[in-house]
Amino acid sequence: MNTSIFLTALAVYIICLIALSLFVSRNNKSGEDFLLAGRGLPIFLTIGTTVATMVGTGSSMGAVGFGYANGWAGMLYGVGGAVGILLLGLWFAPVRKFEFMTMSEEISYYVGANRWVKNIVAVLIFVASIGWLGAHILGGGLYLAWIADVELQTAKIIIAVSFAIYVIIGGYNAVVWTDTLQAIILFFGFILMAVLAVDAVGGWQALMDAQPVENISFLAIDAVGSLHAVSLMLVVAVGVLATPSFRQRIYSAQTVSSVRKSFYISGTLYVFFSCVPAIIGMGAYALNPELENRNFAFPFLAAEVLPLAVGVVVLIAGLSATMSSASSDAIAGVSILMRDTYAMVTGKMPPKNRVIHQSRLALLGIIAVALGFALLSNDIIGYITTMISTVMAGLFVCGLLGRFWLRYNAPGAIASLLAASVASLVVVNFYQGFWGNPVIPAVISSLVVGIVVTLLTPTSKLTSEQALKVLGDERHAMEGGRE
Repeated sequence: MNTSIFLTALAVYIICLIALSLFVSRNNKSGEDFLLAGRGLPIFLTIGTTVATMVGTGSSMGAVGFGYANGWAGMLYGVGGAVGILLLGLWFAPVRKFEFMTMSEEISYYVGANRWVKNIVAVLIFVASIGWLGAHILGGGLYLAWIADVELQTAKIIIAVSFAIYVIIGGYNAVVWTDTLQAIILFFGFILMAVLAVDAVGGWQALMDAQPVENISFLAIDAVGSLHAVSLMLVVAVGVLATPSFRQRIYSAQTVSSVRKSFYISGTLYVFFSCVPAIIGMGAYALNPELENRNFAFPFLAAEVLPLAVGVVVLIAGLSATMSSASSDAIAGVSILMRDTYAMVTGKMPPKNRVIHQSRLALLGIIAVALGFALLSNDIIGYITTMISTVMAGLFVCGLLGRFWLRYNAPGAIASLLAASVASLVVVNFYQGFWGNPVIPAVISSLVVGIVVTLLTPTSKLTSEQALKVLGDERHAMEGGRE
């Protein structure tokens, strides 16, 4: 791969994203416009931003690398993600009518607008968003450093600055429009790479013949084990159901119907797409089974096998995956900061005429902190992402019980969060080899403890209608009540 040509193409691409961000930023007249695109996203933009976020760092490096090592098991990421987004549309699309801005606001609504629950969830999600953001910066930096022969720390800075510029300029409007553009590049880039990978190894039969026999069983369950396969699919699905950036797609959509349709379409597309990273990974294995790091299977195949023009497009598609996920997590983090953390610290909501300015400063700070974590070491990011998986199980259970069980209360929600974290940490430290990851015991523990504690404690003091009014009054202070 010609480094100069690739970096030039990447620079042109990023400039185009910034220009698009400048164009759509004209629509930002209020804090709600900047943070939620005015709650008027049409179906095609919701599909575009959802698909781009789903086909993120996990699919470009994680799923392809997993496919390199385990064949058809690379599909598990996609299948889990598709299940998650389809259930999100089925179960949670109706919360669009409540006008929530953040997931912490939604969770607190389920338990009588309890301030303790809202604050705890806000802090957890805010820290989780920074952790995810740091992981995306690290993943994109590793990717760029390998492709372009750039020093790793410099590569991380390039990735962070690239998406920071267009997100800070245009806010959520910029995120959804650039995500939609990136989704188109991602889909065509990944599919093109899979087709060319099969051709490069000599056809489909040659691709299959190059794999260990256990890797070409159904979802490669013979290679990874049935429990580990289920755990991987479930942890990806729970991640989608509990990640605040996906909830923002609901809060920002035009209607309940539009967001549900967009999620169903996105999930269906992702089911079909799930085989693509596995094929790419298997293609890389067939051509070079001795890669030191399986996470470089994607850039290896693109840089070493594809024609120059095609390789540049496909590699930019891979970086697009990282930047689209990063931009979504950045805007989710700043929404939590402005809607929940600001009020928790100051005791009031940010004034309407300062929301956009303060949101831009907050974005700059959040991305800088995440970049700082990414610059330190891989181990810190590994710790943060382990912590995030611990948090996600409890948030998923809080959302699920709160959405479908009116009796659920604040003590039950806090108990659910705590039980998931404890169970997850126990598994990580003592039973990781058996379970694969802690999501199954964490979800079960969170469900059981949350239900028991709720039944043993009083019901919420506020009705659902009263809780919604409390949260609506707080939101009004930022969106129109106080200058």
